[in-house]
Amino acid sequence: MNEFRAVSALAGHAVDALLGRSMITTQEWPTDDINTLAALARAFAELDRAGIATPLCEHELAWALFFDRSTRTKSAWAGAASRLAMHPVIVDGSTTQVAHGETAVETGAMLGMNAHAMGVRNDQILGEGNTFIRDVTRGIDEYLVATANPRTVPVVNLQCDVDHPTQSMADLLWLEDNFAGAGGLAGRQITISWAYSPSYAKPLSVAQGLVTLLTRCGADITLAHPPGYELTEEALAAATENVAGGGSFRVVHDMDEAFRDADVVYPKSWGSHDLMVERVGAHAAGDDAALDAIEQRGLAQNAQHTDWICDERRMGLTADGLYMHCLPADIGAEVTPGVMERFKVHVAREAQWKMYVMMALIAGAKVSDLTSHLAALASDGAR
Repeated sequence: MNEFRAVSALAGHAVDALLGRSMITTQEWPTDDINTLAALARAFAELDRAGIATPLCEHELAWALFFDRSTRTKSAWAGAASRLAMHPVIVDGSTTQVAHGETAVETGAMLGMNAHAMGVRNDQILGEGNTFIRDVTRGIDEYLVATANPRTVPVVNLQCDVDHPTQSMADLLWLEDNFAGAGGLAGRQITISWAYSPSYAKPLSVAQGLVTLLTRCGADITLAHPPGYELTEEALAAATENVAGGGSFRVVHDMDEAFRDADVVYPKSWGSHDLMVERVGAHAAGDDAALDAIEQRGLAQNAQHTDWICDERRMGLTADGLYMHCLPADIGAEVTPGVMERFKVHVAREAQWKMYVMMALIAGAKVSDLTSHLAALASDGAR
């Protein structure tokens, strides 16, 4: 048991405080619970890497609805559920009755009849996805109460218009891996920067998730973007509020300035704020032609900033900085092939943390006295 340090460290955390919890945004979770979630993810990673099975939720269904494309998050959800001995069921949201007018509350109630955990990705329209996930959660909860069903069905936001909590938690764990020495992340210079993309107007939620979570860590956070690519007022207000406990938060409009002396850079494209707002009305009207026109205008606006790329020169401005990305990166646009080649193993390891975060969210919400269960698995595995 002594070699399982992460499992042993759970004794210092109130793991049962996670029982019954869903994660819609990290901002709604107290910092102590965020730290407990991170510690729990580390314990699951430690056991998994030692080849110790964790069949804590046998014969249960882990549903996931995806209304947008995904590789890593789908894989992470399936991996997390399978490692907990659950059966993952991943569904293209466009094939559900939501496309025919069924409400999110109704969808939650219907899936809640059988699901034991629920993940949802709905990130395409500003002001819609987070509300949808909350309504799914309400539908599940109302069904369970109305039927006196004792099951716990946690809901995990797998990316919405507001936040991408499993990604930002994975990023936090990877940062802690790389800055595990004295002081940890306190005082580190971390830059989240817009970068050029020719592919599509990507959601704001990765950048928003990063600035709202990492500003709790005592780091000095810089957000960089060209004018017109602002984040929502709510995300900026949360980031500003979070640094009251230490660290700092600033916004700049010069990529070189943001990279200079940075310990970490996270260059990632997202769509123009005003155009993302404009899409809301076109989507509500079902006007596909208008949505396509807005998308093309967004790409044309992006094309005015092709110089916002993470290249070798800019990496040379950093303090031998760590490059991060949620993937897939637009190589040749967001980042040069040389920089990506240098950090390709790093970003893969960064991505792997997402699965352990999901395991922690599901098991933490569902399994009472989880610390004892994991300690017993570690003890058995050490024999």
